Amino acid sequence: MADPVPEATHLWVRAEVRATERRAPVVPGDVRRLVDAGFHVTVEESTQRVFDPESYVEAGAALAATGSWVDAPTDVVVVGIKELPEEPAALHHRHVYFAHAFKGQSDAASVLGRFRAGGGLLWDVEYLTDTQGRRVVAFGYWAGYVGAALGVLHLAGALESPLQPMSQHDLDALLLSVSDQVAGCRPVVTGARGRSGTGACDALGVAGLLAGRWDRQESVDLGNKGLLDHDLLVNCVGIKEPVPPFLVPADLDASRRLSVVADVTCDVTSDKNMIRLNDAVTTWDEPVRTVRGAGGAGLDVIAIDNLPSLLPREASIGFSEELTAQLLGLANPARPTGPWVAAEVAFRQALTTLD
Repeated sequence: MADPVPEATHLWVRAEVRATERRAPVVPGDVRRLVDAGFHVTVEESTQRVFDPESYVEAGAALAATGSWVDAPTDVVVVGIKELPEEPAALHHRHVYFAHAFKGQSDAASVLGRFRAGGGLLWDVEYLTDTQGRRVVAFGYWAGYVGAALGVLHLAGALESPLQPMSQHDLDALLLSVSDQVAGCRPVVTGARGRSGTGACDALGVAGLLAGRWDRQESVDLGNKGLLDHDLLVNCVGIKEPVPPFLVPADLDASRRLSVVADVTCDVTSDKNMIRLNDAVTTWDEPVRTVRGAGGAGLDVIAIDNLPSLLPREASIGFSEELTAQLLGLANPARPTGPWVAAEVAFRQALTTLD
């Protein structure tokens, strides 16, 4: 067993406020790893989380009421996945979650302003990176997998809404059931060598489709207009600085084969948006949005910002393993090292945009 960590190292796994969020940032098996390493772990009760409260208790966690993190001691580290509730207006704790607030997104100022008001700290999971700037924790594989699967099902006319969480086994069965309908379709995956792109290509393979795999060099050699010659585009490219986008509104009226875009990256309100003809997310209730050009030509876009939650158990297990490896490095959260330093630097830089 590892040496005990300071008593102050207290991780508080909060309940998610989004009704469609069933994932967990830390699964019961990894709570046991943390407890055995000397951490104190509190898990909030949740009626929607895919793992039941009893499994966390058996792993050594204490249970707390939903949303009680707001009254927790200020030295706890609050761990979640998606957005915080709108209150409190001032955030005092250290938080770990996907805030989507460092790229100038539409609500970035509001999110960052709450941390400034309370003196809290945001370790955004997206910015936990190694010395080469590569992310060390991500849901990427399952985001790409689900995004591509939804695109295939929509092409086949088999995407039913509202969407419901399922297992990979059930999703694969759906993909196999429509393989005849989509035979002959030409999909393309941008960012194909990354985690999301790998997941997307794997899902397309289950449906019997061979994806065109685009990365930086293919974009240079073939030109982005080559994307229009495919039936389905699965966008898995995430960028840190603005570059020429893959698609712009004028492409809607261009001669094209493209009819469906699954925008896995989903940076729709940022200047890093690579699919500029769409500026809104879609939802589980309405997963597909049709955007139209000046001439009335339509293109169907799927831009759901919590795709892995449709496979909550599989996505949680893989994510939790990676995140727990990093949380173990918070033995002294007052003096974080490695990826935590990189994430804090990104947070401090983002705060300067409020000035």
